Amino acid sequence: MTERSAAPGGLALVESLVNTLDIESGADALDTSEGRARFGIPEDELPSARDLRESLRAALLAHAGHRPHRAVTPLGELLAQAPLLVAVDERDGSATLAPADADPLLSRVAAAVAEALVAGTWTRLKACEAETCHWAYYDRSPAGRGRWCSMQVCGARAKMRRYRAREA
Repeated sequence: MTERSAAPGGLALVESLVNTLDIESGADALDTSEGRARFGIPEDELPSARDLRESLRAALLAHAGHRPHRAVTPLGELLAQAPLLVAVDERDGSATLAPADADPLLSRVAAAVAEALVAGTWTRLKACEAETCHWAYYDRSPAGRGRWCSMQVCGARAKMRRYRAREA
């Protein structure tokens, strides 16, 4: 997990939510009131926010061609609880997606996913292949085949493991 530029548009919300948990250290930003406030998560809704985070991580792992590290609620099931309405501005005819009375965080995530689907960027948001990482990152590689959040850290570790396995 290295410093990369944030994912475009609403995907930045998804990326930052998934990255609230550092799997390697176990540190969870949602354990703090500041971390919860950043996403507008009341303490009593923390279990559902964590469930959403891990469902998103599983989808991002799938984008990178990997299986989730544990069983999670399917993301589609969660997003179905946050229906979106198309709101059209009568002045200029512009349209946006607006939540239809649902969990605010879930609605914002649903709108971000819908926006990314329309833009064709949803599958570019991935989770790192490294089992001790699974950090969310936006794959800006030309072919869209990035595997690690950082080639210098997770990618280098994977290459070194493969090298040592061949040498053994």
